[in-house]
Amino acid sequence: MFELGPSLREARHRRGVELAQAEVATKIRSKYLRALEDERFELLPSPTYVKGFLRTYAEYLGLEGQLFVDEYSSRFIVDDEAHERRVARRPGSRAAERQNRRFETIGVLAALAAIAAITIVVIGAWTSSSHPARATHGANRATAKTIATPHYLLIHAVSGSSYLAIHRNGPSGPIVFQGTIARGHTEPFDGTRFWLTASDPENLTIRVGGRLVEISGSRPVVLTVTPSGWQLN
Repeated sequence: MFELGPSLREARHRRGVELAQAEVATKIRSKYLRALEDERFELLPSPTYVKGFLRTYAEYLGLEGQLFVDEYSSRFIVDDEAHERRVARRPGSRAAERQNRRFETIGVLAALAAIAAITIVVIGAWTSSSHPARATHGANRATAKTIATPHYLLIHAVSGSSYLAIHRNGPSGPIVFQGTIARGHTEPFDGTRFWLTASDPENLTIRVGGRLVEISGSRPVVLTVTPSGWQLN
């Protein structure tokens, strides 16, 4: 048995090394080196750090690092572990209280989760059995609405761009679109009465009421859209 701290300090003094020099050489902060020499091991982060620092510092000073590690383990680690076990077994200890509270919290959360799951299952079963017709009717109504209200006029630039000028109701009506529709873009319009002109109709796919407008040639076209269909001018 020997004194850990004094042995380290004495070896450092014999070699004429300052703590700052030892810090640079060992990459261990000087406050931890001083704690080792003073045997203030509680100032270090954990016993693992203590053993690693002891080995490194002792070997830097030309000492047998393993001897210092073994001495520290035999004098401090066993006592600390026994103390922790005694504290953990003590009914009123903080560790026991924290553990009990953790178990209680987990139990409460598990019970709440089970109750919520059962409630969801019961409500779902009751809703499905009590109102099947209403649910089906609602779904059908939503589907019918989706089908019944598409965009009446739909223009898609397929193979290139084209200039478009679209008026609502007629050529003197308000402008709803004026500009170039680029390739790959789609412009939808709600309503059933439009007057439009396209500079490059061969690049476009135009649908009125879901039906494809067939346009031949590459000359600019004027198209009148009405609730009954369309007319090329």
